[in-house]
Amino acid sequence: MNVPAELKYTKEHEWIRVESEEAFIGITDYAQSQLGDIVFVEVETEGDSLEAGDTFGTVEAVKTVSDLYMPVAGEVIEFNAALEDQPDLVNKDPYGEGWIIKVKIDDEAQLDGLLSADAYKALI
Repeated sequence: MNVPAELKYTKEHEWIRVESEEAFIGITDYAQSQLGDIVFVEVETEGDSLEAGDTFGTVEAVKTVSDLYMPVAGEVIEFNAALEDQPDLVNKDPYGEGWIIKVKIDDEAQLDGLLSADAYKALI
């Protein structure tokens, strides 16, 4: 399983990568492998301010539908439009082209409550 050391993780299998004022969020390599072939990604929260733990969308795979949860509080500023035509990018490149949303974080101190790569590896 690929678990990049520079990212933070949640127990629900989301990752977050902070780049200055914004952060990218997606699901982990482990999560996409457990879901199987992803056929649809739905995010209807663009423009909304959400709390940590709130559902920001869903991922639909051949076998199941899974909710997506905010790792930190913030405003959803962008949905990865490439996933509309190519939802399988989440399977192929979960930490790169398969990112799901971009957010403006309310409080970066919330990142301290997330899992490190080592802690996430221990979880899975």
